[in-house]
Amino acid sequence: MSIHISANKGEIAKVVLQPGDPLRAQFIAQKYLENAELVSKTRGIFYYTGFYKGKEITVGASGMGFPSIGIYSFELFTEYDVDTIIRIGTCGAYSTDLQLFDILNVENAASESTYARYAWEIEDEILPHQGSIYSTINQTAEELSLKTKSINVHSSDIFYRKDPAVPAIAAKYNCPAVEMEAFGLFANAQYLGKNAATVLTVTDIIPTHEKISADERERALKPMMELALESALKSL
Repeated sequence: MSIHISANKGEIAKVVLQPGDPLRAQFIAQKYLENAELVSKTRGIFYYTGFYKGKEITVGASGMGFPSIGIYSFELFTEYDVDTIIRIGTCGAYSTDLQLFDILNVENAASESTYARYAWEIEDEILPHQGSIYSTINQTAEELSLKTKSINVHSSDIFYRKDPAVPAIAAKYNCPAVEMEAFGLFANAQYLGKNAATVLTVTDIIPTHEKISADERERALKPMMELALESALKSL
């Protein structure tokens, strides 16, 4: 076991689906995995391992922000020999070119964060997905007749901000959406030579204040969850 994950060695699969919310991890495990076992609940961050169409997959939460996903993804990669992490999350759209329920496969994540610099001496302010899983997700979406958009995303440390304008870095790198974890995940995977992707569902349109309601979220996120699960199969 690691510092923050109490699973024993061998109880975490080679591919991990990583939502931010522990309850979303629990929902995925209970709805989609056969023989799902709770292998870690340290600090209320749930990790389940079970079988999806006969192949072993783990689903567990990352928490919010770079410090949190930085810890969990690093320990998964290094302590449990995980090969691939697929982050599945939500995002806000800076532009009305995106719509509620859109599914995004993140090509690059841009950030003002110093996480990559101080953790791994990676100086880039924009980092790409890592490994082949990004292409696998695009291929799987096509096979499922599921429309996805490949984009750059702004990964931010900040959820609430004084200035409502689109941040300069998002404009610089043509990022039409914002979230809080992809850059940290990609940095860890780049440093460690692992595979990492981020798939997001648009739940908020920032300029118009449109939102997916709490009641709609289960339906809204199911296509993204199923895309990630089917993509995970191909990487095993």
